[in-house]
Amino acid sequence: MSSVLDLVVGGALVLVSLLTLLCGYRVIRGPTVPDRVVALDTIATNVVAIAVLFAIQTGRGLFVTVALVLAIIGFISTVTVAKYVDEGDIIQ
Repeated sequence: MSSVLDLVVGGALVLVSLLTLLCGYRVIRGPTVPDRVVALDTIATNVVAIAVLFAIQTGRGLFVTVALVLAIIGFISTVTVAKYVDEGDIIQ
């Protein structure tokens, strides 16, 4: 049972890593700024998923805490950039 879990988690790590690279391409080549913001938000979400999958694979709970902090930072940065794109100013 453990080898099946290791195989699934390893496959998921590879898949999420590839998706993160594809999102990096969208960040570089995105035709509009909102496309780039969405791609950056997706990268942040994928990094959180990678941290959680790594925590499952290694059995260390510390990476779950790191994932939570990354999720909070990703959310705040996405809201900030979206507000900047929409209104042109972050603090009014």
